[in-house]
Amino acid sequence: MSAPFSTCLWFDGCAEEAVQHYLSVFKDGSTGRITRYTEAGPGPEGSVMAIEFTINGQDFMALNGGPMFKFTEAVSFQIRCADQDEVDYYWDRLTEGGEESQCGWLKDKFGVSWQVYPADLPDLIADPERGPRTAQAMYEMSKIDYAALRRAYDGTA
Repeated sequence: MSAPFSTCLWFDGCAEEAVQHYLSVFKDGSTGRITRYTEAGPGPEGSVMAIEFTINGQDFMALNGGPMFKFTEAVSFQIRCADQDEVDYYWDRLTEGGEESQCGWLKDKFGVSWQVYPADLPDLIADPERGPRTAQAMYEMSKIDYAALRRAYDGTA
């Protein structure tokens, strides 16, 4: 049996700050092992090289790898929310210092991309009859407005 996957996030010197931010956003998070650079480098001796952490049951490693790699929207983390309050919570916390995009996408202040949306959105959009107008409504949004999506889905918008 294979071991479960974990995700390594490459930061340029701000791994500790990023982990603390994510732990403040996701209330069930925890920090694991912290590895520090030694005299062998390449980072300053004693500085954080990597931090293992868990949020929402998902294991991550935050690596202070340097400036050579940047995050892009090609990889994003999806947060399936129970309701509008949860959408608002994650959207507000993750856009602090970051930037909004469209259709529930955002970049946090570290450049990591997230999708914040109601859990049943894929089902609403997949409906052959009502999905197209639901998708059209979503295309006009930055943060998802669940009530507006439901009105589009129901044909009452």
